Amino acid sequence: MKKIIIIIGHFIVIFVILIAVGLIPEDVEASRSDIFTGELERNVKIKVLENDIARELGYLDELLNAFNEEYKEYGIEAVDADMSESSDLIQDGPYGYGPDVLYQANDSIMKYVDGRHILPIPVTEIEDYEDIQEGAWDAYSKNNSIWGVPVNVQEPLLFYRKDLLPDDWQQNWDKDKNNVPDMIEYWPDLYAYSKELYDDNNPDSFGFMKSYEQPYFSLGYLFSYGGYIFGDDNTNIDDIGISAGNSYLGANVVLQQAAIMDERCIDGSITSIAYQQLAEGNFFATATTPDVTNMFIEAIEGEGLDPDECLGVTTMPKLPVSGDLTDRDGEVFDSISMGGVHGYAISAYTESPNACLAFINFATQYEMLKTRNELLGVVPARTSLAEELRGINMEVIKDLQEGKIYIMPSNSELTSVWGAVTTLFTDLAADPYRVAGSSNPPKYLTMEAIKARVEQANQEIIDTLTTLG
Repeated sequence: MKKIIIIIGHFIVIFVILIAVGLIPEDVEASRSDIFTGELERNVKIKVLENDIARELGYLDELLNAFNEEYKEYGIEAVDADMSESSDLIQDGPYGYGPDVLYQANDSIMKYVDGRHILPIPVTEIEDYEDIQEGAWDAYSKNNSIWGVPVNVQEPLLFYRKDLLPDDWQQNWDKDKNNVPDMIEYWPDLYAYSKELYDDNNPDSFGFMKSYEQPYFSLGYLFSYGGYIFGDDNTNIDDIGISAGNSYLGANVVLQQAAIMDERCIDGSITSIAYQQLAEGNFFATATTPDVTNMFIEAIEGEGLDPDECLGVTTMPKLPVSGDLTDRDGEVFDSISMGGVHGYAISAYTESPNACLAFINFATQYEMLKTRNELLGVVPARTSLAEELRGINMEVIKDLQEGKIYIMPSNSELTSVWGAVTTLFTDLAADPYRVAGSSNPPKYLTMEAIKARVEQANQEIIDTLTTLG
């Protein structure tokens, strides 16, 4: 009998190891959804990892308090995992330090699928699951299973000071007479207006300002002109398409944008000060995701101003077909932005899967998502709520439906892309500040040189994947 127990113990250890390294077949792995029995675990504590902004602006506390009141009769308590949103479940989960429920972007969550670090979600157990955008569910689909529950849709938006528009914009900055200022509708016009501010006598006055150390916000320019990350709808990692099509035209857009900023665009400096600088009127516009809307509102209120009168938010402007931001008279087209879907997932290491599922159901219900929108400004993935909220919420959902949002690939190989494209964009952004005749002259004075640099980044990604593979 003792030998049998030892053999069974050894088998369990081996099975756990195989799960951790991703060697359990998909059909065996998929059966793990059977652990969702619908019977709540009693008197348990579940650790919830939320994003840092939700914690900072008080949403997490409101969510936890509301859930704990609802489920106190079962002895279920949800607590802050007290970890950074960038915490890695692969490192923390097997040792019991990780969260039971985690809220992250789809690319962060989906990297855990290959190692079986998260559980497949029983979708039909999610209340009103049909109200969630189909494109949002797609971001969490892999191996014939769903691995996360969508909460909100992200794409870069243009945040600008509508009260700082020029007084004559209706006469001189509305060429199509649609009552929308050209500088928030067309990139060539935003570039022209930014250059006016750059060339004025005020050294603190800028138009569009954005840091390039976060490639998430810049890859869309490449996608708009034909680039992509992985082929076959991001399923073929042997096909790298950063340099595909005329993506180098998007790289030229980045270079031209950087020329009407200052050297802070090369690193993360602009990102850290954008809220306050926009509030003070030093920046006319910047680009970031909707989940930080309230950071702008707080900064504007801190200046004694009314956000309703000052803050404008819209989708990103149309791009010139030529790829030249000085081309104000040429044809334009709708840009494509890199985007993502934030959602909840359940750790494979949790001892309370049913309580975790109950928490996700609670956190994604209509009223809770409405509160999340009010406190954080996020765009809900629920169609009915987005329709009720209207405005930018429906614009983002419409972009998702029309394919104008390039959802981050849901595979672990994406981590091999970030290094090369970060270096690409910061290198391009630095070029306007290199001095001719110096030891560090400009490198990208021709389209051929820009194209070669994008192709170099593409090859770097291939080399990285080959080395890791």
